[in-house]
Amino acid sequence: MNQQLDQELYSYPQILAAVKDVAEAYLQNVDEAPTAVAPPQLDYASLATSGEGTLKALEVFQQRFAHLMVASTGPRFWGFVTGGTTPAALAGDWLTSLYDQNAQSATQTGDVSAVVEFEALKLLRELFDLPASFFGGFVTGATMSNFTCLAVARQWYGEQLGVNIAEEGVFALKDLKILAAQPHSCVYKDLAMLGLGRNSLIKVNILPGNREAMDIADLEAKLIALNGQPCIVCASGGTVNTVDFDDMQAIKTLKEKYNFWWHIDAAFGGFVACSPQYKHLIQGWEMADSIAIDLHKWLNVPYDSAVAFVQDKHLGTQLNTFQNANAAYLGDPNANFNFLNFLPENSRRMRALPAWMSLMAYGREGYRDIVERNVANARFLGELISSSADFELLAPVRLNCVCFTLKNRPQAEVSQFLSQLVAKGNVYMTPTVYLGQSAIRAAFVNWRTTESDVEIAFGDMEAVLSTFK
Repeated sequence: MNQQLDQELYSYPQILAAVKDVAEAYLQNVDEAPTAVAPPQLDYASLATSGEGTLKALEVFQQRFAHLMVASTGPRFWGFVTGGTTPAALAGDWLTSLYDQNAQSATQTGDVSAVVEFEALKLLRELFDLPASFFGGFVTGATMSNFTCLAVARQWYGEQLGVNIAEEGVFALKDLKILAAQPHSCVYKDLAMLGLGRNSLIKVNILPGNREAMDIADLEAKLIALNGQPCIVCASGGTVNTVDFDDMQAIKTLKEKYNFWWHIDAAFGGFVACSPQYKHLIQGWEMADSIAIDLHKWLNVPYDSAVAFVQDKHLGTQLNTFQNANAAYLGDPNANFNFLNFLPENSRRMRALPAWMSLMAYGREGYRDIVERNVANARFLGELISSSADFELLAPVRLNCVCFTLKNRPQAEVSQFLSQLVAKGNVYMTPTVYLGQSAIRAAFVNWRTTESDVEIAFGDMEAVLSTFK
């Protein structure tokens, strides 16, 4: 055995203690750690012939990179809808790496990781008040969750035409249409990866009056125009800029009249189901064929984690979509359950464990509190902006995202203002465009965020704008 590896067989206590010290130092200061740093100018290291061991590697990392790590898990990182990491989720993630399971099947791989995943999925269904008829699985994020669901939808569409797309390929498809109003950009990416093409998405009109939600009358008109041809309807459970929701009850009614696969992208908006105040926004979603939910957003578990929920009645279709055929060493996909036959990846880390730990640790009330506090903080920022002479809201603060711009300023200054604000390192927000206007977006999903953080951020906003002439 290599000398360094041999020595480190007996050095775990020292290595783990050193990593623990690093983690504690970071966590003790994460509230004050910068949310952005200047891009580093570093020379890349070269690979040594003989390594110097883990403790030395950790020391070098601390010297070169640790001080450049931004506080994306901190309370004032409001970009990209990035959640933090709860203590329970951190514990689960460390254990995930410790056990290093390929989470696939308890019967074939001989480990319990698939059982933990089944239980985590049950806990999630209970958190979201979804029926047990939804089968699920863990994937990397909203992109792959939507991809998984839309891949099954593509297979279903082929079945409506008497074609097995998994066997024959997309060349057998005939004019598949996806109807959506304000889809996330990853949906277009998924359509490209699925061979359907971005242009297969037909935009449904949005409602008037500063809305991003689907005009149901226009949706029905487009369904009628298809003259009985099946299609996919991709609904939004929370739009990116203003967290607007498509009318799930109305779509549920249309599904009783027309033949379409109903998919909901509820990447973070699905978490309104945790709160009695906001769950009406998602009412009716239990009748969807598939739902995508991102967990490294509002569940506050580490990257990468999401779930793809598909109704049990489509399990055969899902198996046809993803089965790992022609691999004798994996067994008969029709005889023994294995996640690799129902999801895109053959190799999967035990993503369910951080989610399981958090759900067990904090329960329904813990996540209701996180959701409702985040919404309250977003509305607090919205109130500060509304009462300001320098900023203006571009849309009502419907949930946890604040979409705003500079008042009575050239649009070109919005980008300049945001760059200076982010460079201060106290708060991170992202640019966006809303109804053709340059804007700024702040997304609240971190479990640590308080009103004090909002006050700090708004103080910086005013200070930066005061430097503009």
